Amino acid sequence: MMDATAEFGAFGETTVFLDYFKGLPDHRQVGKVIYPLNEILLLSLLAVLANAESFTDIARFGEKKLALLRRFLPFADGTAPHDRLGDIFATLDAGAFQRCFVDWVAALTRTPVEVIAIDGKTMRGTGGKKNAKEAIHMVSAFAARQRLVLAQVKVKVNEIVAIPALLDMMAIEGAVITIDAMGCQRDIAAKIIEKKADYILALKGNQGTLREDVEIFANEQKTRGFEDTTISTHQTVDADHGRVETRKYTAIHDVGWLQARHKWPGLKSVLMVESQREFADRIERETRFYITSLTLEAKLSGPMIREHWSVENSLHWTMDMTFRDDECRIRTEHAPANFTTIRHMAHNLYRKAPGKDSIRLRRKTAAWDDDFLVSLIAA
Repeated sequence: MMDATAEFGAFGETTVFLDYFKGLPDHRQVGKVIYPLNEILLLSLLAVLANAESFTDIARFGEKKLALLRRFLPFADGTAPHDRLGDIFATLDAGAFQRCFVDWVAALTRTPVEVIAIDGKTMRGTGGKKNAKEAIHMVSAFAARQRLVLAQVKVKVNEIVAIPALLDMMAIEGAVITIDAMGCQRDIAAKIIEKKADYILALKGNQGTLREDVEIFANEQKTRGFEDTTISTHQTVDADHGRVETRKYTAIHDVGWLQARHKWPGLKSVLMVESQREFADRIERETRFYITSLTLEAKLSGPMIREHWSVENSLHWTMDMTFRDDECRIRTEHAPANFTTIRHMAHNLYRKAPGKDSIRLRRKTAAWDDDFLVSLIAA
């Protein structure tokens, strides 16, 4: 195994991110390595920041931007062709790469992470044609308020198995973990409590009678003005695109009866969210329930539920519409997971860049302006 790092300060430009990938194993035979791994990572990240969407794009970027790349590292043998890039990413240990990513993003996040939204996404383009392999599914941990990807893992069986592995990768003490109904599992709740964090888990019908018991109790108490239990409430009203949405959050703090019946790890409160969406021609109503280890009032815990959906709007949507995730055709071995990690690195660097430009505009600017591109990774 060769060392993946090299001295690069003498080349003028320096970048912090490579420091976090020094321990990344490179299993190529030392005597046959033409393109050092740190050069491959630098090339790939800069190219993706500058709008590259495939190994062919990255290779062409390397050909055209060799002088820029040599501001950081020697690139004595130039840059790798697309097929060599594909081979390297296919065999690179995805787990080790992800652990390096987690260390890097932990340093990138300068403020405490308060809400971590965990959610899965299928990379549709990674699936083969009929009768071929299924598309890859990734589960990501997203810092809802900082809008940064904290970690991700490839799903091998289902999300229920993947989520504990994802939690084990991160230091989450003091954070609140939000997960949709798929993650409402005893083992996952216990893992979160074990790591000294809290949870808000969506309830559906996948936990026996738990949701049914919560719904019956909440509805009974609501009709009686919650006179038999202690609650707190919070309400928000949003108007956008001809729609007015009112959300009422009710935190039910007396749940000893529920804990005695279900013995759920860490359970302290139940949250009920009543939504009403008013359109010009109709009104839609929905009630959702959550269990939580928090004892906070509804005005504090309720908005965390709303923040969970930032993983859809600020991550999944961005990866689809800006990075064209669903059009990606990288499919070989570890390459899809590793390429996703590079894209998430780019996403985080765009988010951390100063100014109010959209990620779409920042990505275009990085392709047009070498100084802006360098500024993204030099900090």
